[in-house]
Amino acid sequence: MMTNHSLRKQCNLLPGSLITGKWNKNPYRIQQELGYGANGIVYLAESNNGQVALKLSDDYSSISSEMNILKSFSKVQGHSLGPSFFEADDWLKNGRPIPFYVMEYIKGEGYSAFIEQKGDSWVGVLMLQLLSSLDELHKQGWAFGDLKPDNLIVTIPAYKIRCIDVGGTTLFGRSIKEFTEFFDRGYWGMGSRKADPQYDLFAVAMIIINSFYPKRFSKKGDGYKQLNEMIKQKKGLHPYSKVLDRAVKGQYQSADEMRHDLLGILNRQPEHKKVEAQSTFQGKKNNNSTSQTRSMRKKRKKKKRGLLETLILAIFVSILYVLYVYNQFL
Repeated sequence: MMTNHSLRKQCNLLPGSLITGKWNKNPYRIQQELGYGANGIVYLAESNNGQVALKLSDDYSSISSEMNILKSFSKVQGHSLGPSFFEADDWLKNGRPIPFYVMEYIKGEGYSAFIEQKGDSWVGVLMLQLLSSLDELHKQGWAFGDLKPDNLIVTIPAYKIRCIDVGGTTLFGRSIKEFTEFFDRGYWGMGSRKADPQYDLFAVAMIIINSFYPKRFSKKGDGYKQLNEMIKQKKGLHPYSKVLDRAVKGQYQSADEMRHDLLGILNRQPEHKKVEAQSTFQGKKNNNSTSQTRSMRKKRKKKKRGLLETLILAIFVSILYVLYVYNQFL
């Protein structure tokens, strides 16, 4: 990906710098740079409503397209693949307006780092979530385009997969705007770079492969044969082989269809694998449940002890009363 050096020279903002919108007058205090690319620079900023991500760009058409994408995401109820859109404005820099927009700052851990830490049993679980969100995005007529682990965040503690860069999202039928070779079907000779559901599903397959080959690898010869061989070489990829094969060939008609097949694979996994993948989801709930169970046991024991003590006391009092009455008659 190319970098916009002109914009970077103008907007190399240091922590503490203040950006105030020309029209809405909302202030944003820069905290740190989050990333930059061909069409802008993203900063973490503090707003009146908390932390946000702020993107500056001197490309009006690009930034308008991204805002439309984020607004389109917000229409998909129950699914939040990308960050929520907040507002757009201009920042006056030496009298020259520089457009920017403000979006949700998604806190979490990068996908690759998360898998490295938690284990590959999480791959299928997270891909189910991703495919579900992609299916809703595709229904809106968009392909995500530049789909890769670098653009995926796993939120903590909800463990939900989210995307942090929508710059490559493209309307169906148009040429993909941004791509990364390893996840691009055109690079592997498996199809065009025209935006369609199959383009994203190929990338999902490559994300699964990348999860077991963190260092990635370059194309050598026939792309399809090479990918097949790499899948065979990793035992962890064997359960996914049929799904990966169909996705690489572009045989899935929808993300939901691929999700259905992936779900079938996960349901056939050994029980310990399922437990491992779900343990963190349920950990807090289980811990609370365990604590509640222990508490209930203690209460029951305490109650039994109390009843026993009351019974003994009652018997003792009764004996004393009988002795007292007996003595009265003597």
